[in-house]
Amino acid sequence: MVRTTTIAIILMMASGASQAEIVGEAHRYSVGGTEFEGYVARNTNAEPRGTVLIVHDWDGLTDYERRRADMLAAAGYTAFAIDVYGAEDRPQSPDENREFAGRLYGDRELFRARLLGSLEEASNLEGATDDKVMMGYCFGGAGVLEAARAGADAAGFVSFHGGLGTPEGQDYSAASGPILLLHGSADPVSGMPELAVAIEAMRNDGAEHDARVFGGARHSFTVFGSGDYDLEADRASWDALTEFLDARF
Repeated sequence: MVRTTTIAIILMMASGASQAEIVGEAHRYSVGGTEFEGYVARNTNAEPRGTVLIVHDWDGLTDYERRRADMLAAAGYTAFAIDVYGAEDRPQSPDENREFAGRLYGDRELFRARLLGSLEEASNLEGATDDKVMMGYCFGGAGVLEAARAGADAAGFVSFHGGLGTPEGQDYSAASGPILLLHGSADPVSGMPELAVAIEAMRNDGAEHDARVFGGARHSFTVFGSGDYDLEADRASWDALTEFLDARF
């Protein structure tokens, strides 16, 4: 199913204002014999500026990731909201969210295979570019850091309020691009001590990194409608993302 959204945007170009036609559609693909269904959004009226992969939160690929993909497409990127659970595996409750996420946290090799397989699939998309950036929210942010530690061939990695723990035996020495951590100072899930440990690990392993901390923001501060949603931090973190993308592409 294809959905088309016409969004008026101002492009900072000599040609002045332009009209963006955003086309979004489901995308089926296979990794390791398992079928997945992601979502691709692109601007059909502009040359792609770069390719951005979005790793979903613990509740699977939802309208939240699709909306973020549309926002990226409006800015001229080819956006691919990937699926790491499986086309037939869509959690329906917090308990199932925990179960599905726990399966991948408990099998890091499988998690990595699905992340890297999705990154490889991105090259097959219409409008795909050679350079790619991976980003994700919460569980997806942890997935982005997993991909970085796995040596994923990407131009950069961005984690929004993600899980920051480094599993035993892993490190950041294989990270292929810079890492940006966008985090709330009042996050009760991964707090400031965990952020400091993650930054120290990246520094020790020689991984290029940066972090932006949003004062008073709690976990899920970018998730529309959640109790933690923080408009100011959401806007500021999105600005940080666009600056990061501008530097990569």
